[in-house]
This record gives sequence, structure tokens and C-alpha cells, in this order.
Amino acid sequence: MRASDSVDVQAFLDEQPFSAFQWLVFVLCFAIVLFDGFDTAAIGFIAPSLVKEWGVEKSALGPVLSAALFGLAAGALSTGPLSDRFGRKRMLVASVLVFGAACLGSAFAVDLQQLTILRFVTGIGLGAAMPNAVTLMNEYCPQRRRAMLTNLMFCGFPLGGACGGFLAAWMIPQWGWRNVLVAGGAAPLLLVVLLLPLLPESVRYMVANGQPVELIRKVLSRISPSAATARAFVLTEQVHVEAASGTVGLILSRAFRVGSIMLWLAYFMGLVVLYALANWMPILFKDAGLTPQTATLIAALFPLGGVGAVLFGWLMDRFNANRIIAVGYVLTAVTVFAIGHFADNVGLLVPVVFVAGALANTAQSSMPSLAAGFYPTKGRATGVAWMLGIGRFGGIAGSFLVAELVARHFSFSQIFAIVAIPGAIAALALVVKQAASPQESAEKAADRAVVRVH
Repeated sequence: MRASDSVDVQAFLDEQPFSAFQWLVFVLCFAIVLFDGFDTAAIGFIAPSLVKEWGVEKSALGPVLSAALFGLAAGALSTGPLSDRFGRKRMLVASVLVFGAACLGSAFAVDLQQLTILRFVTGIGLGAAMPNAVTLMNEYCPQRRRAMLTNLMFCGFPLGGACGGFLAAWMIPQWGWRNVLVAGGAAPLLLVVLLLPLLPESVRYMVANGQPVELIRKVLSRISPSAATARAFVLTEQVHVEAASGTVGLILSRAFRVGSIMLWLAYFMGLVVLYALANWMPILFKDAGLTPQTATLIAALFPLGGVGAVLFGWLMDRFNANRIIAVGYVLTAVTVFAIGHFADNVGLLVPVVFVAGALANTAQSSMPSLAAGFYPTKGRATGVAWMLGIGRFGGIAGSFLVAELVARHFSFSQIFAIVAIPGAIAALALVVKQAASPQESAEKAADRAVVRVH
């Protein structure tokens, strides 16, 4: 490379082998998402213990089960634009610190009101962490493997939820529910110590925001020494002409509006299914006649199946991503409906719960990658964060939906039949997004922008 050469950052990432430095970014982001999933799901697994220890009705758990979801929405909606302005790393470190400290504090709550407040604060940190981890990982990936690697990283979320279930089933009988929250708070706080020195800022963000060329060169040189002699860096991508109106204006501009709304709707409906089942499945299985420990262990299989997102990522890198995920949501609706008909047969219930979880979590875990690929660098964190933030209200709706169905004495099979419907709606939303072809319209209406850093 001549000293006068400039480097196109994405082309550089596409041409180089996936380096040890990029794997470090992957591992750190995976750990963040893993603890995010653990802390998000933990409240559902300790819910039966709360009913027993504090003597409250199951229907009274609605606020505490959904408090973190309100926080998740608030954290995502507020920090997405902040990340696009101040950087991915700052938001990630701050968010992990917040949700770790708040989860640890939740272990010492004395009543539902106190626990609800602490879960809301936990949710703010959780909601801020997820979109920034997805965005940072996406911006370090080569184009040909972007969806697969981002989905693989996002698998930490359902895996964290599954670990929470298994850990709860082991810890609660011996040490009580509070120790589950202690573990969920202490681990992220230890992770912060590693993030501060090891986690890099997004190199695409640095170029797009005109940061010093020395910083960009230092980061890219850790991927390949060939970047060490570059004197300028460029970021070439399609940026819509309305981008100057701000990141929120970008994702709501004419070229992106239909796609954004359909992403929000699909993610919303997917979370109705996930949180309705993740939060209530242990209680519903217990009410159906299973022992508390068996109910918790079977319910823990539901989030474990999310590792299938790696396969979806591979397919998304090669075929139409909207259609791949839409098929996943259709099959989710079918299998969730089937769960309601196997309560009296544990031998069939176990595989059906696992398959339903694999499909639901795989489709949902693929959505952030779909969103990250849909938006340009200037608005990527906002686009992903707003999909996650608005979608979180689906988790809130799912928690309250099942609470209402339980209060109205719907049967086990009826509850699962109703919860299956949002899966079909999510699939339809992605079909509409594909039919509207908003991404193609954006490219036709876009100006090719080249951001240069000298």
C-alpha cells in the first residue's frame, strides 16, 4: 500500500480474514447480550417463588413482570440517537453498568413495589445495551458474513435466558430466589472491568463522524497490518438525502418509513409471543399439574432453542432475509398453538416446547440483523434501537395478555391458541415490508455519499 492510499473501511473488512481482534469484539458483545438475556428472563423464573414468599396473587405479578420491559423500551428509544451521536462504546459500558447495579439491588427488595422500581431501572440498562451491541458487531463484520455473525452474537440473549432458567431451578431450592438476582447483577459489573480497556469503538462510526485518522488506523491495524500505512479512510454507502434532518428523521423518511413501521410491528408481535411464554410458562405448566421444578426446567427449554439463529443468519446472507424470517414466524405460530394440546403428555411437551422456542427465538433473534442491514451508518443505532424499543411494548402486552387470560379463567389450550396469533401477524408484516420494497426505493432515491477522513 502506498502512503497516499486511502482505505474504504467496508471494503477493507470484506477483504480481510475475520481476525482475532474481531473475534474479541464478538466475544465481548456476546457476553453483554448473554447477561442481558439472563437479567431479562430472571424475573419470570423467580415469579413462583415471589407468589409463595410474599403471598400475592399471580395476577398481581403483571407490573413487576413488565416493569423491565417499560425500562427496556425507554432505554432503547433514548440511547439509540445518543449512540449515533456519541458512540457505541460509551453507551455500551454505561448500559452494562446500569443493568448490573440495578439487578444486584433487586436482590434486596422487600416488596413488589420496590422490586418493580428496580426492575424498571434494570430495564433501562438492558434496553440500551442490546441495540448498541448489535450495531457494534454489525459494523465490524464483512458483508458476506454479516447476518450470520450478528445472529450468532445475538444467540447470547436466548442462551442467557435459558441459563437463567437452569440456574434458577438449581439455586432457588437451595439458596432462594434472591441469589439468582445477585448472580445476574455481579457478573455484568465484572464485565464492565473488561469492557473499558478491551472494547473498541466502531470503526465505521469513527469514519462517519470524522474522528482522527490516527485512531482509525490504530484500530484497523489490529485487523490487518496493511492498514498501518494508510493516510486516509473513506466510508462509501447509500445515504438518503433526508439524512441531514437527524437520525430519527432518517428512519422515518419516505424511503425508510414503510420498512421501519413493518420492522416495529413484526418485532412487537414476536415479543408478544416470547414474553407471554417466557414470563408465564412456568406458572401455566405448574397450574396444568406439573411439579414446580419440572415446570421450570421445561420452560427453560423455550429460550434455549434460539441458537438456530445461526442457520437463519447463513440463509439471510444468501437469500431474501424478509422471507426467511417470515417463514420462521409462521412456524412459530403453529408450534405455540401445539403446546396447548400437550399439557398432559410430558414426553411430547418437552420436544414441542423446544421446537417452538427454537423457531420463535430464531425468528426474533434475526430481526436486529435485518434492521442493522436496512439502515445506513449515520442512523443504524437509532434504527435498531427504535425497533427494539417500540417492539418492547409487545413484551409488555404479552405479559399483561396472559395475566388477563388467567384472570378470566381461560383454559391452558385457549391461552396458547391466542398467544400463537401474533406470530402470524409478525410474518405478515415482513411480507408487507418485502412487497413495499422500501430498501430498493431508498437506493434509487439515494445519493452515493463518501465520507472521508484524512
